[in-house]
Amino acid sequence: MSELQQTLSAATGRFQAMDTAGVLTYVSERYRNGPITKTSVRENLLAMFALYDTVRAQVRLDDVRLVDGAAWVYSTGEVSGRLRGIGVWTTVLSWEREPDVARREGTAWRLQGPGP
Repeated sequence: MSELQQTLSAATGRFQAMDTAGVLTYVSERYRNGPITKTSVRENLLAMFALYDTVRAQVRLDDVRLVDGAAWVYSTGEVSGRLRGIGVWTTVLSWEREPDVARREGTAWRLQGPGP
């Protein structure tokens, strides 16, 4: 779990630095969550980084289960941002014990979405 926690911390750091390319290095090319793909994630990040001048992510790993080389990760968290030009903080997204699957691709863990 510590390796996944380190990966999450690094990805969170890239997000808070508003580094789209850096965040996407932690997302698999095979990422899918319903209609959302890695391309959609990129578009959403760009829109978010245009709308907010500062973003924060607080994510807690609740549980990790390794199954056939995949890490089923259950997390709780909140993403917030300070609206550009207005300075008001708003919650962008929050979740509780939501599942995601990460797999090792080469030497790195990458998010693949909430299914196998």
